[in-house]
Amino acid sequence: MLYKSLIASAGALLCLASSAQAGNNYRPGFDPSQLKQSASATPNQVMVLGTAHLSGLPKQFDPAGLAPLLDRLAAWQPQLISVEALSGAQCDYLRRYSYRYADSASTYCWDPKPARDATGLEVPAASAEMERLLAAWPARPTPAQRRRLAAVMLAAGERASALVQWLRLDSSERRAADGLDQGLADYLDKLVTRRDETYLIAVPLAVRLGLERVYPVDDHTADFTLRDAAAEEAAGVAIQRLWDNPATAKRRAEDAVLHTGLNTAEGVLALYRAYNQPAQSRVVFDSDFGAAMQDRAGNQYGRTYLTGWETRNLRMAANIRDLFGSEPGKRMLTIVGVSHKGYYEAYLNMMHDVQVVDTESVLR
Repeated sequence: MLYKSLIASAGALLCLASSAQAGNNYRPGFDPSQLKQSASATPNQVMVLGTAHLSGLPKQFDPAGLAPLLDRLAAWQPQLISVEALSGAQCDYLRRYSYRYADSASTYCWDPKPARDATGLEVPAASAEMERLLAAWPARPTPAQRRRLAAVMLAAGERASALVQWLRLDSSERRAADGLDQGLADYLDKLVTRRDETYLIAVPLAVRLGLERVYPVDDHTADFTLRDAAAEEAAGVAIQRLWDNPATAKRRAEDAVLHTGLNTAEGVLALYRAYNQPAQSRVVFDSDFGAAMQDRAGNQYGRTYLTGWETRNLRMAANIRDLFGSEPGKRMLTIVGVSHKGYYEAYLNMMHDVQVVDTESVLR
């Protein structure tokens, strides 16, 4: 009886193993990426520009070298531009739920208090007023209207869009008035040269193309803090250990070469061409997220880190997709850190009514 019982148990385990194996080999029969829009519809097109975070580039980087990149992006004529930044609305949310998001809010959000004091508008009211003004925006707005919209945008926490309005004014009209006090006017002037891809690429491009705003699509609602400082430190050590791999060494060596040319326009364009090659996303994965996925240590911090990363990218891609709902049939340029590029393109390509454009071909 014992032998028969063992045989029966072994058979049951074999069935379970076969079932598990079959589950691992399962592929869904429904693939949204194969069901795109009809040929007669004007497609929603999105081009993902993977970028270095300009604030982290070495001192020899000359922002004037971005000119050839801007020329090529402008030639593609995007009608919408989105950036890796948090909206004023999400920053307001993060502040309200400070028990979880206090660090994220202090790290990624600008405090719109100066604009709130100048306009009397809290973020929700300012956001509503911004949308109302844009919905009825005239073809030829007056300088006073642009200054007023810029003030409202700042109160809504939308700094990049406020700067678009500021730079669309003639230089003689960039002054404190219509809700902009002198402090806010001075702040906008300082943003013009800030070493950030939002202010050095997205905003000048929007102004050049005659657009009224840029769209922040970043998302940090998957952020969380571990149970205590010791756990946070242990997680940081674990992630650093996982990053110590041949793919990371390859990335660092390639970046070192690319950085030597950042004092010239040719060198800046070379960096963007390198970062937007299709093969680059796999190198990023192998050095970072793929390595984290292989974490076998007790707390498996790498897998926790990976969860937050994938969730963030999914929500960012959803924010991009959402923009096409009210702007169907448009071309969107989305500017994001190079580590996000592969995820953006993969997730956006799964969506029915979205065509992903080859960035490399535009940068040639």
